[in-house]
Amino acid sequence: MTPSLNVDEETKDRLEELQAEIRLRTGREVTQTELLRQIVDRGYESRGEIIDSFNESAVPLSEDEKAAMQRGRFSSGNETTESDVDDVLYD
Repeated sequence: MTPSLNVDEETKDRLEELQAEIRLRTGREVTQTELLRQIVDRGYESRGEIIDSFNESAVPLSEDEKAAMQRGRFSSGNETTESDVDDVLYD
């Protein structure tokens, strides 16, 4: 049997909201115990980091996967700045 943890209603509500957001964004059901363990073990700085930790795609790539991605890269010889990217995305 798992020992209980007493939390106030506001904290419980926030945990439930976070559980729901994880379910919506990752498709995974997580228990409050899993959620608390993840928060305590890893010491996240933001809500987004906590949610992403339950998303399987957030798992770091293996060295073979990184090498496969880099094989398809090439240099066009043109330097791209952040503003160049912003112009393409937002204009």
